[in-house]
Amino acid sequence: MKLGARILKTGIAIILALFLAQVLNLPSPVFAGIAAIFAIQPTIYRSYLSVIEQVQGNVIGAFIAVIFVLTLGNNIFIVGLAAILVILLNLKLKLENTIILSLVTLIAIMESPGEEFIQFALIRFSTIVLGIVAAFIVNLVFLPPKYENKLYNKNSLMAEEIFKWIRINTRHASEHQLLKADIEKLREGIHKLERLYLMYKEERDYFKKNSLEKSRKLVIYRQMNATTKKALDTLKRLHRFENEISHMPASFQESLQVQLDCLINHHEQVMLKFAGKIKPEVSYMEGQVCLNKKDLFELFLAQQNEIGESESHVLYHIMQLVSVIMEYGEQVEHLDTLITSFQSYHKEDNQVTVEPNIGD
Repeated sequence: MKLGARILKTGIAIILALFLAQVLNLPSPVFAGIAAIFAIQPTIYRSYLSVIEQVQGNVIGAFIAVIFVLTLGNNIFIVGLAAILVILLNLKLKLENTIILSLVTLIAIMESPGEEFIQFALIRFSTIVLGIVAAFIVNLVFLPPKYENKLYNKNSLMAEEIFKWIRINTRHASEHQLLKADIEKLREGIHKLERLYLMYKEERDYFKKNSLEKSRKLVIYRQMNATTKKALDTLKRLHRFENEISHMPASFQESLQVQLDCLINHHEQVMLKFAGKIKPEVSYMEGQVCLNKKDLFELFLAQQNEIGESESHVLYHIMQLVSVIMEYGEQVEHLDTLITSFQSYHKEDNQVTVEPNIGD
C-alpha cells in the first residue's frame, strides 16, 4: 500500500484546519477538520470548483438551519425535515457533491439553539468554511499533482504490456485464459488513462507560453491514449481469432507477425522520442519497413486463392484483424507526426521530462 500525495494532503489539511480554528479561538474546531476532509480534490482546478460549491452548499445548510430553528425549533423531527429540504435544494441546484457537508452544517447549527443563536450559527458556519479554505490552501501549495508524469508513465506501462502480449500471441505462445484475464485488466487501464487525461487537462498554466505548449501536449496525449487503445483492440482481435489465424497459410502468419513487430517497434520508438530518450531524427526499425495499407490489403486478398471454399468463413474474421492492424498503423503514424511537429516547434523545450510516478 502506497502513501499517496492525496493521503498526505488530507492529513495536512486536517492539521491546518484544526490549527487555524484553535488560533482563532473557534469553538468545536472538529467541524473545520471534517470540512477539510470533504474539500480535498485531486487537481487545483477541481479544488477551486469544490470551494465554490461547498460554500454554496454550506450557505444553504446554514440558512435552512437558522430559519427552521427560529420558526419551528430544533425538535429531532424538525431536524429530519430540515435535512430533507437541504438535500432537495442541493439536488435542485445540482450541488450533489455538497450534500454531506451541507447536512453537517445543518446539524452543527441546529444542535444547540440558545439566546445568542444567530451568533452561534455564524461561528459554526465560519468554522466549516475555514476548513474548506484550509483544504484549498493545501491543494494549492503542498504537493501539487503532476498528471503529465502519471499520464505518460501509465501509457508507457500499458503499451509495454500490450506489446509483450502481441509478440507472444503472434508466436503462438500465449496461454488463452491468462491473456483473457489480462485483456480485462488492460481495458480497465484504458479507463484510468481517460481519467488521468481529464485531470491533466484540468491543470491550469498561468503563463501564455506554457499555455500554448500545454494545448499542443493535450493533442499529443489524446492521440497517445487513442494509439494505446488501438493497440489493445489489435491484441483483442488476435486473441479472439487465434483459431482462424492458425488455419491461414504459414507464409501469411509470418507476414502478419513481421508487420505487427514492425508496428510495435515504431510505437515504442515514438514513445521514447516523446520522452527525449532517443534523438528525434533517429529512425529505428530493426532493418524492417512496415507494409502500407495497400500492400497489407493485397496480402490479405492473395489469401483467397490459398483458402478453400470450406474455410471461406475464416477470411471474414481475418479481414477484421487486418482492418484493425491498418487502423493501428494509422494511429501510430499520426502520433509520430504530432510528436515530431511538437519537438520541432518547441526547440528550446523539445524533450519532455518524465519524473517517477507519484501515488494518488
